[in-house]
Amino acid sequence: MSRTAQIYAQRDQKIFAVAPMIDWTDRPCRFFHRQLSSQALLYTEMIVADAIIHGDRDRHLAFEEIQHPIAVQLGGSDPGKLAEAARICADYGYDEINLNVGCPSDRVQSGTFGACLMKTPQVVADCVAAMVEVTDIPVTVKCRIGVDDQDTEEALDAIAALTFAAGSKALWVHARKAWLQGLSPKENRDIPPLDYNRVYRLKQKWPEKFIGINGGIHSIDVARDHLTHMDGVMLGRASYQNPQVLTRVDALLGATVDEVDMELVLETMQAYARQHIINGGRLIHITRHMVGLFQGRAGARRWRQILSTDAAKPGAGPEIIAAAYREVTGAGAAAEAA
Repeated sequence: MSRTAQIYAQRDQKIFAVAPMIDWTDRPCRFFHRQLSSQALLYTEMIVADAIIHGDRDRHLAFEEIQHPIAVQLGGSDPGKLAEAARICADYGYDEINLNVGCPSDRVQSGTFGACLMKTPQVVADCVAAMVEVTDIPVTVKCRIGVDDQDTEEALDAIAALTFAAGSKALWVHARKAWLQGLSPKENRDIPPLDYNRVYRLKQKWPEKFIGINGGIHSIDVARDHLTHMDGVMLGRASYQNPQVLTRVDALLGATVDEVDMELVLETMQAYARQHIINGGRLIHITRHMVGLFQGRAGARRWRQILSTDAAKPGAGPEIIAAAYREVTGAGAAAEAA
């Protein structure tokens, strides 16, 4: 039984998740985040079902064992294709398969999936049922509270009722509407107002089901407040832009933990970067996910500069990470503090 399956079955544990984010939560990002929290549920970027069926599967799906618990998020609206993609993902060892019903981008809409599926909840249910039929690992859904002019009471209730009936083990809800016309994906993350109470009401209606909340959550203290109402909380940009927030996750979830040894984390990332470069990658593929690590600390500006510029130069090696850390702990930090 997968890690998340155990939690969904026991129903007495909470989940903290790092949201799936296109171009952000790739394999190196997740490896880095795992160094900061052993308990957080990590999500892949959204991967289109066709890309898994016809594309380079290892490039899309391979991950290190240390990344567990890990969920793969799929994009699509064809039950047959999603079922085939889910079966492939299960073979790769994922703990959960999540269906994207929340992304508002034009590209996703043109493929008739993402947030526009809020308009066709029965299609979402058919997709969930098809994936449930071919795999034993949990199938879940991530959605919005509605799109465009939908009544959020009706829209969210419909998605919940149909997907739970189809076998979804959890519903993760981004507590905003998505506007499919007139707002960019970036604007859709900020402009539609948050309505946490709508998600709370959904949980009150389905007390026996796992329902998690996402959207605008910026700190562990705010996450803790949400967990008094919800089964799970999901952070996106806050956990990426200020990764140190993840060092408090394990304690939030009740685990007995020691303080994260940042020097050990960076030694691990140097070794990971070295292997990545040997395999044909570049240092910037790793360091771009680490630039926010020391946000708010003296030396953080030089850390960001080095990891963004020096790491992008041809031939840059993992020693750049160590050099950047010296700026945080040594003369660079003292200069910024002065």
